[in-house]
Amino acid sequence: MSAHAGRRTREQDERQGVAAQLSVVDRYLPVWILAAMGLGILLGRLVTGLDEALEAVKIADVSLPIALGLLIMMYPVLAKVRYDETGAVTRDRRLMGLSLVLNWVIGPALMFALAWAFLPDLPEYRTGLIIVGLARCIAMVLIWNDLACGDREAAAVLVAINSLFQVVAFSVLAWFYLQILPGWLGLSTTSVEFSVGAIAVSVVIFLGVPLLAGYLTRRIGEARRGRTWYEGVFLPRIGPFALYGLLFTIVVLFALQGEAITQRPWDVARIALPLIAYFALMFTGALVMARAAGLNYQRSTTVAFTAAGNNFELAIAVAIATFGVTSGQALAGVVGPLIEVPILIALVYVSLWLRPRLFPDIPADPDTYSKGSG
Repeated sequence: MSAHAGRRTREQDERQGVAAQLSVVDRYLPVWILAAMGLGILLGRLVTGLDEALEAVKIADVSLPIALGLLIMMYPVLAKVRYDETGAVTRDRRLMGLSLVLNWVIGPALMFALAWAFLPDLPEYRTGLIIVGLARCIAMVLIWNDLACGDREAAAVLVAINSLFQVVAFSVLAWFYLQILPGWLGLSTTSVEFSVGAIAVSVVIFLGVPLLAGYLTRRIGEARRGRTWYEGVFLPRIGPFALYGLLFTIVVLFALQGEAITQRPWDVARIALPLIAYFALMFTGALVMARAAGLNYQRSTTVAFTAAGNNFELAIAVAIATFGVTSGQALAGVVGPLIEVPILIALVYVSLWLRPRLFPDIPADPDTYSKGSG
């Protein structure tokens, strides 16, 4: 058998190994996500008063059903993290430095440039996109990273760092990108005020609560029954709830905004173009940069997904609180997950396909598949 044929066989075996780890829900996730988006839009259009009912109770300016869906989605993933291994992540200066630069320098600057390039005549949508670019991902990225067999411990650490930076830097960066930088470039500026306290509360609820629950679950579970039982019996039982929570969140989110999406399809298309460019450029750029820095597949994938994803929950909440629920800024925030969800789930498959091609000579973690989805 030729070397080329042998290499092709190994790649097929690796893809089959990943597929074997996936449940039926995981394997057909793009179908379920598209169905959830369609169902949400349909419910929002057909059920009178549904949006008012869903918005009646809120947690940190986010609809209670969405908040519950996010917490259910994040808890199983954070319960899978081996917290005793996170120290090795924080000592990896290449990983930490690259992630910080991508998330807090390149990401916001790229979204600013794309928003002005694609939407120079639509200031409300442009402002909404810039806000999306400043809200770095702290939730769904854990799902995408897990499905792509990324480094779960690294993802937990980077998400926690993004959360802290969000509390400290979001308002400052918004002031810079909406007022200072446009003024320097001779562009129109936007005057806004953000509540640092509200952002902090959002981070504590949507990351702090599931993070604490996941940490305590692992500590108590391993102390009482051991790691073998915890990872072999307990985690497979709670694992599917992450995707159930994701699908539920998508249905509710699009039920809330279905009318706005269907009534302004051309506006949605205009907003979608810079978002598609953003996700594609951030993911591929981050993956190539991580590979060039010598990171292995798992950590490179984690860097790429944490750089490409955005905290649309925070972006939508900030846009609604600042500009109103019917504003163009709020619509731009809503279009964010409409584009992000299918694009990033597609990038899960892209990253798995690229693994043997971009990382053939970098040793992989032997627990790649056991630490991945499932």
